[in-house]
Formats: sequence, C-alpha cells, structure tokens
Amino acid sequence: MTTTPDATRPRKVTLRDVAQLAGVSVATASKALNGRSQVHPETRRRVKEVADRLAFTPNSLARAIVAGQTGTLGLLTSDLEGRFSLPILMGAEDATGAGQMSVFLCDARGDAIRERYHLRALLGRRVDGLIVVGSKTDPRPPLSEKVAVPVVYVYAPSAEPGDMSVVADNVRAGRLAVEHLLSTGRRRIAHVTGDPTYAAAHDRVRGATEALAEAGLDLVGPPRFGAWTEAWGRAAAAAVLEEHADVDAVLVGSDQVARGVLDALHDRGVRVPQDVAVMGFDNWSPMVEGARPGLTSVDMRFEEMGRRAVQRLLGALDGAAEPGVEAIEPRVVVRDSTVG
Repeated sequence: MTTTPDATRPRKVTLRDVAQLAGVSVATASKALNGRSQVHPETRRRVKEVADRLAFTPNSLARAIVAGQTGTLGLLTSDLEGRFSLPILMGAEDATGAGQMSVFLCDARGDAIRERYHLRALLGRRVDGLIVVGSKTDPRPPLSEKVAVPVVYVYAPSAEPGDMSVVADNVRAGRLAVEHLLSTGRRRIAHVTGDPTYAAAHDRVRGATEALAEAGLDLVGPPRFGAWTEAWGRAAAAAVLEEHADVDAVLVGSDQVARGVLDALHDRGVRVPQDVAVMGFDNWSPMVEGARPGLTSVDMRFEEMGRRAVQRLLGALDGAAEPGVEAIEPRVVVRDSTVG
C-alpha cells in the first residue's frame, strides 16, 4: 500500500523562512538566534521577533553537526564555595540562550592535578569552548595542556597577555565606594579588608586611596588586613573604634567581613548609618540581604563576566577572537547601611 504525504499537515518553518521575513541572510539569522557577535542589536531583535511569530524551533542537533560543534561549553573553576563561579555560570547560561547550549561545571578545588583531570574529561566530551574561573584575582598560568578550543579566563586573568580574559575592575570598585561615601558627607573613612595575599584587596585599597586623595583626604589609619571572615570584621572594627573614635565610615573589603563590622558596631551602641556608615564589596546575596541594616555594597557583576566570557567564546568560534584582558565596570548598590 502506497501512502502519500498529508497535504493538510502544515509545513515546518525553516531558518530560511525566518531570514526571508526578517529581510536578512540565512547566516545572519543563524547568528542572531544563536547569540553570536557581530549582529546589530536591532537586527537581532527583529530576527527573534520573526522567529517567535512563526513559532520557529531550531534543530540544535542539525545545527551543531553542520557547524562541527557539540553545543556544549565547559566551566572549570577553583572557587571552592561557588561564591564567584555560580553567578558566573548563571551569566554564561543566560548568554547561551535558552536551550541553545549546555554548560558543564567542574570544580578543580585549587588542585592542579584535578584541574588536568577535569580538563581532559571536558575535552573528551568535545566541548566547543572553555571558561576557566580562578579563586583569586591574581593572574594565573594558562592551562597546562594545549587545547584546540577557545578558552576564556574569568575573574583570574591568564598570565599570558594574548589569551582572552574577563576580570573585575577592583581599582575602579575601590574608587566608586569612596565616591559614594563622600557623597553622603563622610570624611573620616577607615578601611578594613581581608587576606593581604589577594591582589583584589590591594587593588581596592589603591582605588579608595586615590579617590580620597583627589578630595584632599586620607584613610583614617592604615588599611587593616586580616582574614575574609566575620570574626576578623568584629575584631578590626573594635580596634578602629578604640583608636579613632571620630571615624564616620568603615569601608570593608568584602561583604562577609562587613557583617562582622556591623555586629561590632551594634554591640557598642554605634548607630549605622547615623554615626558610622558601613559599606562592603561583592554584593553577595547571603551577606547583604540578611544584614541589619541592609548592606550597601559594590556589585562586581559576576553574571556579566559570565555573559561576556560566552560572547567572547562565541566570537572566537565565529573566527573573531578578541585577545586580551577585559575589565567589567562595577556598580554601587545602595542600601540602608550608608543612607538610611
């Protein structure tokens, strides 16, 4: 028995249909729907609008086969707590587009042998690109093995200038923090920060002192380095108050340390922000949202780092690699600890 096609069944919408209705080439339509670089925002918007109107569903498997790609990325991290890597992962997944690509997360736990093991496993899965997230902002050696896919280093830049890196601008963050405190009328600003072996701690000090110098001011006492813990924040705040009773703001090197500073001020009956303003860095949700009062913080925009990492990977896959270090602009998120 011979069957004939069902003439009543609607024809499947193709990428060519989307391209024709949007007035672009098939290649441009493909790039627009896959989040590739070098597509004008207005063109991308128009193509996506047409695709939605036509209920176009891309055949991701066919697309990957044609492009010689698997539609997967690897994210290799040494951030043990997920404090940086998880928001970076969220930003990376946002940039890939819903259902367009998958991201495999591997934690090397700061161990070079484990990193090599995970690297080989990811390459064995034929990932199209790699995102490598460091636990510090200090430059790190590039991957120990030669890889045939593009790599972007995030948070910790590669020590090789020709590699692609996306990092936080910690000097700018320190400057923005002091500018905010000065805008609220603070003039006697002390600085409590964390581990002195972290480049981020020193970069934030540099930005803060530069902004103060431009206003004709200095920090109240030297920067106090210690540990990235609430206990250190409590101890350091107590010392600041004993030595400088007229301090009117404490800029703190991380939100976690800032929680300890807030505790110490509360225990001594110091009102925040009426008597002393407190400000942190990183805008880490578990710390800032549970603080009393809510903690003003500099958001380092980790999700944006993840998005930019993927965009640069996709650009490299399209033959438009952008070597070098890109610093993401931070922003101040104001809460009650500085303006309540």
